[in-house]
Amino acid sequence: MQLQDIARVLRSKNAGPCLITFDVMFGNRKDFDRVCSQLHRLRTEVASRYGRSENEVRVIAYEPAQAVKITIPRDVMSGDPGDRDVYGAQQHAPLLEIEI
Repeated sequence: MQLQDIARVLRSKNAGPCLITFDVMFGNRKDFDRVCSQLHRLRTEVASRYGRSENEVRVIAYEPAQAVKITIPRDVMSGDPGDRDVYGAQQHAPLLEIEI
């Protein structure tokens, strides 16, 4: 099963000018718990897909919202020359096919 199959919301956005954050929200406790049981593997997979070291990837489960937040450094600061996505809103596609 892929992350896109169980996430109710999967989006990206800026977390300041130097970071991108991904919100992964679930519609039920079962799916949230399933992903939470694999947070280390999720972190490894995100690092690989975005060309980062695992030390640069933060994965935080937020139980009250049944959500997981993932944060990575941006390759280019928001708004700098060469930035193709000022708001960081189009960066989530590599997460869609992560197997859970």
